[in-house]
Amino acid sequence: MDGATDIGVPYWAELVALVDATIARDSAAASAARIALIAAIGRPAMLDTAAVIGGFDGITKVADATGIPLEPGKAAESEDWRTSLGIDRFGAEKT
Repeated sequence: MDGATDIGVPYWAELVALVDATIARDSAAASAARIALIAAIGRPAMLDTAAVIGGFDGITKVADATGIPLEPGKAAESEDWRTSLGIDRFGAEKT
């Protein structure tokens, strides 16, 4: 997504702003996005949105921790930095 295209979801701009700020770990932008989202859809719905964002992050961590393999394209794209960081050494033991 380019962040500028109306995707047909109500309050899409406010939702995308919170997701983008969260991914970027930009606390000032995330705070502003939460305030804008609360104004648009209310506090309970903003909290649900934050829970979904956190849930996706958690799902990724669970997948990583259980050793679910990367898709071939992601494995190829990340090979250089995984090697330089030594991440692959944390893989499951071969039996």
